[in-house]
Amino acid sequence: MTEMKPTIEQMVLKHQRWSRLLIATIRLPSGQTVQRDVEDHGQAVAVLPFDPQRRTALLVRQFRAPPFYAAGESEMLELPAGRLDEDDPSAGARRETLEEIGLRLGKLELVMVAWTMPALSTERVHLFLAPYHVADRVAKGGGLADEHEDITVAELPLAKLAEMADRGALTELKLFALVQTLRLRRPELFTAC
Repeated sequence: MTEMKPTIEQMVLKHQRWSRLLIATIRLPSGQTVQRDVEDHGQAVAVLPFDPQRRTALLVRQFRAPPFYAAGESEMLELPAGRLDEDDPSAGARRETLEEIGLRLGKLELVMVAWTMPALSTERVHLFLAPYHVADRVAKGGGLADEHEDITVAELPLAKLAEMADRGALTELKLFALVQTLRLRRPELFTAC
């Protein structure tokens, strides 16, 4: 006996700009037909750049419309991240990090590729850890002017990020996941210098 799988019977495009919003008509194994919203904008990359000598991380602060709309948060502390335009996630991670924080990355350590919001979005994000040194900061950063990102670069001690994680103050999930991963893999980096 073969197990039946859901099938997509129809995809209707409702909106297209930076991402696409589609309505999927799906036939479930039970034979029932349901509709589901699908937000589609492709894959993404995110990087936690950390300086192992100084025990710091370079992050970004910027305005995000959804958290502002939903909770009045006018600024988010986040990782350098963005949509993957290249075929190679490492190249995308390096591009985003250079654009947003002016940092030229060497070694990248892939932590995982994860679905960010599987109930709604097609986005899969490639999450990286990346050690850096002071000399790797080759530009000011701040994002691309034509994208109106208005990014502020923030350097924080890793111990401060751990403390923020422990009290629930890292509200961006990718940042929380990579800080906790680095804590597990390199706990010695989270003590004061």
